Amino acid sequence: MSETSERTRRKVRTGVVVSDGMDKTVLIRVDRSFRHPLYQKTVKRSSKLAAHDEQNEAHVGDTVRVMETRPLSKTKRWRVVEIVERAK
Repeated sequence: MSETSERTRRKVRTGVVVSDGMDKTVLIRVDRSFRHPLYQKTVKRSSKLAAHDEQNEAHVGDTVRVMETRPLSKTKRWRVVEIVERAK
């Protein structure tokens, strides 16, 4: 690969921390909504992502931004980039 080639854009998601019981790992719930193709009703779906949190800074209820990264374990493919909003 040449030095001028740029890495592909990494996916970035924003979600809410639902579990912080593990060491250096948090579970993030990412919500998405879309129009149902036939009934045109707005449908909500969510998925949970395991994200790497090096300093154990994120806690349950915090809104965080995560970025895609190389596989860090069997389930971890994301890392916490920033804490957008702390839980009240």
